Amino acid sequence: DEQIERERASQHLPGGCCALAAIYLMGKFYVANAGDSRAIIIRNGEIIPMSREFTPETERQRLQFLALLRPELLGKEFTHLEFPRRIQPKELGKKMLYRDQNMNGWAYKKIEEDDLKFPLIFGEGKKARMMATIGVTRGLGDHDLKVFSSNIHIKPFLSCFPEVRVYDLTQYEHCPDDVLVLGTDGLWDVTSDKEVAGVVMEVLTSYEPNDPCRYTMVAQELVVRSRGVLKERGWRLANDKLGSGDDISVFVIPLGGPGNYT
Repeated sequence: DEQIERERASQHLPGGCCALAAIYLMGKFYVANAGDSRAIIIRNGEIIPMSREFTPETERQRLQFLALLRPELLGKEFTHLEFPRRIQPKELGKKMLYRDQNMNGWAYKKIEEDDLKFPLIFGEGKKARMMATIGVTRGLGDHDLKVFSSNIHIKPFLSCFPEVRVYDLTQYEHCPDDVLVLGTDGLWDVTSDKEVAGVVMEVLTSYEPNDPCRYTMVAQELVVRSRGVLKERGWRLANDKLGSGDDISVFVIPLGGPGNYT
C-alpha cells in the first residue's frame, strides 16, 4: 500500500483494489483477504469459509471508533452515530433509535442538531456505503479518494491489513474433487456458497480425476453462470434474476491429486 502511494505520482495511477491471496507453505494454505472478495474450501461436499468480506456493515464498529477518536476526519458533514434512517429537521427533539461504536443493539436518544449530519455508514448489504462513497473498507490504494464535492479524504478509514486464515492440509486426506475457490465479489453477489459447491461437484464429476482442465472448466462455468445471458432487460441468470454486473474473477485450486483419489 505504501509502495502504491509512492508510485502514484510518477505513474499517475489513481484508484485502488481489493486483495485476496492464497499461499501454500509447508503443508498449509494461508488465505489473506483485504476487501470484499471471498475464499471457500469445498471438502467432501462440506463448505469451509476461508475469508470474510470487509464492508461498512461488517466493520461498522472499527470505523465508528476511529471517527470518535478523530472527528476531524468527518469534516462538518458526517456523524459517527448510526440511525435506522435519515433524520429530518422536523424530528429535532424527538427520540429515535441509534447505535455507536460500542453497541451491537440499538438504544434511544434525543435528536440534536449534530445528528442531522449524514451518517458515516449508511445503507444495508451491498448498498451500504461509507461516507456515501465506497462500499468496501479494506484494500490497496485509493490514496486520493475523496467524498464527492468535498475535501474529505476516505483513505484514513480504509485499512490495507488483511485477515489471515490458515488451513492445514496435513490434517485430512483430500481427493481430486476437494478444491479451494477464490472469487471476486462479482461472483458472490449473485451466487451463494452452496450454489458454488453445486457447480463444482456438477462439473468435476463430468471429467476424469486426472484431467488437468477440469478445474479450469469449473472456474469458467462459475463465471458464465454468474454473468448470465444478455437480454433486453440486462444480464439475466437462468432463474431470470439479475446477473452480476461487476467484474468476475475465479480461481479453482485442487487440494488433492489423482494419487489421493479414493
